[in-house]
Amino acid sequence: MTESVQKNENDKPKIEDEWLIRPCPVYEEEYKECTSFRGRFHQYFIFGETLDCISWKRDYDNCCRWRENKDVKSAKEVIENEKRRRKERLVPHFSNDVWSRRKSPPENWNSPLPEHIQKEYEASYLNIKSKEMRGEIPPQTDLSSYCTLM
Repeated sequence: MTESVQKNENDKPKIEDEWLIRPCPVYEEEYKECTSFRGRFHQYFIFGETLDCISWKRDYDNCCRWRENKDVKSAKEVIENEKRRRKERLVPHFSNDVWSRRKSPPENWNSPLPEHIQKEYEASYLNIKSKEMRGEIPPQTDLSSYCTLM
C-alpha cells in the first residue's frame, strides 16, 4: 500500500482517505457505549462474551492527536481501524450466496408505473409538496395540523 501524505498551502498534512476519520466525539461516544452496563449486557447477549473496547479509546486518543497536533501516524492508525471495521461489516454482504448479483439493471427499470399507483400518487402529500416547491400550485396551509393550548 502506498503512503500518501501531502502538504497543502498552510503546511497542514493532507492524508489519503482522511475523510474516513469521524469527528472525535463519535469515538468517545462509541467507547462509552461499549463499556456501559447496557453495552456490556448487549454484547454478552449477542456474542456470549464481552468485547474489547480499547480500540474505540485508542481511536479517540489518536483522533484528538490528529486534530490538535496533526500527528500523521495517529491519523493513519485511525484510518486503518476504520477500514478494518468497514471490511468486517461488509463480510456478510460479500459472502452472501443466496442472492445472485446483477450485472446490469432490469430491462424495464424505468417503465411507467401502473395506472392505479399513478392515481394514488396524484393525491399524495409528496406530490403536493413537490408541486408547491416547483411553484406549480400555491402553498397550502392545513389548519388541522396546528395545535392550540388553552
